[in-house]
Amino acid sequence: MKLILADDHTLFRNGLALLLKANCAGCEIWAGDDLEAALAEAAAHPDADVALLDLNMPGMEGVQGIRRFVQRNPSLPVIILTGVEEPQKIQEVLSAGALGFIPKSSTPAVMLSAIQLVLSGGTYLPPQILSGASTSAQMPDFRNARPRAPTQLTERQMQVLRLLADGKPNKHICRELDIEEGTVKAHIATVFRVLDVTNRTEAANVAREMGMLD
Repeated sequence: MKLILADDHTLFRNGLALLLKANCAGCEIWAGDDLEAALAEAAAHPDADVALLDLNMPGMEGVQGIRRFVQRNPSLPVIILTGVEEPQKIQEVLSAGALGFIPKSSTPAVMLSAIQLVLSGGTYLPPQILSGASTSAQMPDFRNARPRAPTQLTERQMQVLRLLADGKPNKHICRELDIEEGTVKAHIATVFRVLDVTNRTEAANVAREMGMLD
């Protein structure tokens, strides 16, 4: 895995780099402390797999920096790291082109799983937003975003969703698409997150309501 990591807090940046290297054999990390450094690293390393960017570091100017980075590197997935956990801000970040939003209060395990989810083609949102446990008042903003869900799923994830909606078990999906069961589970987890559901039946119902299975 090859990552670009940009954060102006040296302790956090170095600590996260050590964490990633300790949990990812052969992981390569190119680090910087502002948006310009991140853009330079992306230009120097076109084979990077993902970019982890601090939302409030120099040069970002909020979501404008995300749009600038995505425009320069349209094929490079972007995950935002931030101490801000406001639902509205998360929505703005995703609308600007990021594929993940990781609060800095997250555990190392959550950060690693979020990166893996995005690398597999998914979109990561903080669990507290999906569960509504601490932000139930703001949850309608995310639920109203459901019509945009098809743009957040890859073609492979749509294939998994169609088979899932047909009632096919994981093993059947594996054979049908010629992929590993672990990959199927990862795709299903992404579908659940994007559609804001917790089980296969809900996923199928919501997908039908949105016209995704027509």
